[in-house]
Amino acid sequence: MEPPGEKPGEAEALSITPQLLKSHSGEFALDSILLLKLRGLGVVDLGCLGECLNLEWLDLSGNALTHLGPLASLRQLAVLNVSNNRLTGLEPLAACENLQSLNAAGNLLTTPGQLQCLAGLQALEHLRLRDPLARLSNPLCANASYWAVVRELLPGLKVIDGERVSGRGSELYQLCRDLDSSLRSGSSPGPRAIEAQPWVEPGYWESWPIRSSSILEEACRQFQDTLQECLDLDRQASNSLAQAQQALSPAETTSSFVF
Repeated sequence: MEPPGEKPGEAEALSITPQLLKSHSGEFALDSILLLKLRGLGVVDLGCLGECLNLEWLDLSGNALTHLGPLASLRQLAVLNVSNNRLTGLEPLAACENLQSLNAAGNLLTTPGQLQCLAGLQALEHLRLRDPLARLSNPLCANASYWAVVRELLPGLKVIDGERVSGRGSELYQLCRDLDSSLRSGSSPGPRAIEAQPWVEPGYWESWPIRSSSILEEACRQFQDTLQECLDLDRQASNSLAQAQQALSPAETTSSFVF
């Protein structure tokens, strides 16, 4: 299902301003914002969003965006959700060199060629262009060869539309796809199955980026050092106990018994 021309309950069209960003993030300086959720606000213009240079996680789903130009300056962006908008291209994302996860379901992408701009993103592993539970898709997903074309175009992907295509567990997903295909081809027309409905709120399964922090790294290092010291003390204690038991045990004697 394609994104509707007008979303129910859509708020008045908005342009992103510094005041809006500060009120939604709680940060005073734009370059201090790391996580930002601007879902369903009726945003049509990204405005000054490109000034959030350290942004790592961004949710722009459920708006009315037609272009992503300002996102080209977000080099630290790792997770992006632009589902349920009106995008016809993703070209600005070619500059987001740290992008790992992209949800673009429910837009107006019509050909696989519009994904070519993502080919240079070495960190990109998760891509969603279709979300059956949320009833979101893109026109290009209707093509029978859609899956194979996307895999060929972006060989580094590990997960497409929520299904693992490479690495551990990918064989199970492939087996399920083959089974579904076999059942569809061999089944006779019958009552239409009831469509699955989402049982959690939108965004429940969204991942957050791995935070890189020198403080966290130092804490982990200290923990590892402390753990190693504990292991060394345990080994020394075990050796001491063994020596003490050996010293306290009476010497073995041989007894003779006459029957």
